[in-house]
Amino acid sequence: MGNLLKLLACTELEHGPIVFLDFEHAQPTEAETAVYNQVSAVLEEAHGILAELQSYNGAGQEIREAIQNPNDLQLQEKAWNAVCPLVAKLKRFYEFSLRLENALRSLLEALTSPPYAPMQHLEREQALAKQFAEILHFTLSFDELKMTNPAIQNDFSYYRRTISRNRLNNQQLEAENEVNNEMANRMSLFYAEATPMLKTLSNATTKFVSENKTLPIEDTTDCLSTMACVCRVMLETPEYRCRFTNTDTMLFCMRVMVGVIILYDHVHPVGAFAKTSKIDMKGCIKVLKEQPSNSVEGLLNALRYTTRHLNDDSTSKQIRALLQ
Repeated sequence: MGNLLKLLACTELEHGPIVFLDFEHAQPTEAETAVYNQVSAVLEEAHGILAELQSYNGAGQEIREAIQNPNDLQLQEKAWNAVCPLVAKLKRFYEFSLRLENALRSLLEALTSPPYAPMQHLEREQALAKQFAEILHFTLSFDELKMTNPAIQNDFSYYRRTISRNRLNNQQLEAENEVNNEMANRMSLFYAEATPMLKTLSNATTKFVSENKTLPIEDTTDCLSTMACVCRVMLETPEYRCRFTNTDTMLFCMRVMVGVIILYDHVHPVGAFAKTSKIDMKGCIKVLKEQPSNSVEGLLNALRYTTRHLNDDSTSKQIRALLQ
């Protein structure tokens, strides 16, 4: 793509030039290195987390047998021994979400701090913008896998019921040392969400805005809307699409676009769907619908069910119809 980042005159938008990011090759400058290294340490774990989640089969059969035969202690023990390592895995996923939240905060601080405007930040800090995109890509990938795997909540519910039953009988199980009651409560709230990682990032972004009262909210929302526009332009412009060296970059761009739309919708007072929004929602939805349905249905569902303002009166009927 020539330079890692270019400014394009985007005549179809009223919001000025659009930053075009090279998500495949951006490298950190010296000024970015400290934050980049901190976030990299978190992102290095992301691939392994997704692989573990993808191979998560659950203990459904063992749990069913234990429930159907409540007096068979051997089956009870078999189910418990099957569930405990799975709950330990779920704990690791939850703890990773906390590290991801801290990484997002560091990136938001870097990409919105004075004296530069959001557009200048994306131009100057290309590698950090790429990491921001990678966090969103991981988040939507994780949530898509979680939404299609009911075993996660079934396993955890069985674990909690067993802990409660044994506590009533004054029995302390060894697994409680790893996942105590307080941790179990927090994990329960996390996995009760349809899209737990996205909820974590939305809450973190909202908290970042509320805690940084001297920072105009527009600095954060403009950063998000600019990235949404970047991704849309990359996806709908053949001359940029054809320069992707990795076939997965299309899906990467789509996930990032949807992720920043949802964050924008949670943080901005009127959201992403209003006429005053700086995100071209019709264009973004149109780009998604032009892709094979099996690759975008999860992303469209994320827009339908995890945004805050879609059902507001200010959302046009046309946008609602597009998401029907």
